[in-house]
Amino acid sequence: MKIRKSTIIVHIIAWSVALIWILPFLGVLMAAIRPFPEILHGWWNFAEFNPSLKNFVEAWSHSSAPLGQGMLNSFLVAIPSTLIPMFVASLTGYGFARFSFPIRDYIFLTVVLIMALPQQMIAVPIFQIMTSLGLVNNYISLILVHSAWGLAWIILFMRNFFLRLPIEIEEAAKVDGASDFKIFYKIVLPMALPALASVAVLQFMWVWNDFFLALILIQSPDKLLATQRIPLMREVHHVDWSVLSAASILVMLVPILIYVLLQKYYIRGMIGWTVKG
Repeated sequence: MKIRKSTIIVHIIAWSVALIWILPFLGVLMAAIRPFPEILHGWWNFAEFNPSLKNFVEAWSHSSAPLGQGMLNSFLVAIPSTLIPMFVASLTGYGFARFSFPIRDYIFLTVVLIMALPQQMIAVPIFQIMTSLGLVNNYISLILVHSAWGLAWIILFMRNFFLRLPIEIEEAAKVDGASDFKIFYKIVLPMALPALASVAVLQFMWVWNDFFLALILIQSPDKLLATQRIPLMREVHHVDWSVLSAASILVMLVPILIYVLLQKYYIRGMIGWTVKG
């Protein structure tokens, strides 16, 4: 079969971009698995190559900022911060997709506009609100903020996905006497699993990688999240870049593994609301 020139060009560009993105990661990986003297003259220098997992062990049980505890804390925040907005936004998105009510379009436009609001703009009001509620240095504050922040884009995503689902099945269920909520959780949600997987991957990654909001709301050393602990591994008079590199890779591995596990559903969900099945 004859291959088009355009296809070859697209593949060359795609592989070039992938290579540009992966080169810095290879540098971090080499710094993490090799002794620091071996990479002083460049990580690509393999005159000596003695890989080990020593730096990962040191990062996991670091004396001042153990990453193991930090990753557990991050899970305590990321999991509910993913599940809560998924459930609420799915209900809301379904409502926008299937029901008509006054000023529906204006409310939806407001939801879309909220997505353009930068976190830095409302950092001070968030801190003041959480202080007045007594939730500073409490994971509940982070969960609430991340859940609220994720609602806007998840509502938009799920609403667009629900619009692409065939409405005939729902109408048949209504004829049989099923309530709107029963139709939603027994018929619509199972069909929306690919979209929910996409939402889960993206929301979890954003919450897991968050540093800014955690820096504002979490202060106790024992409650610090994984992203907050990596900078604390730098000592006053010495920076062990190998340990920092290993810690960065450990934190990075979690969202990558989740993406790999849900990749099949993630891709289907991402194209499901743009291509009609």
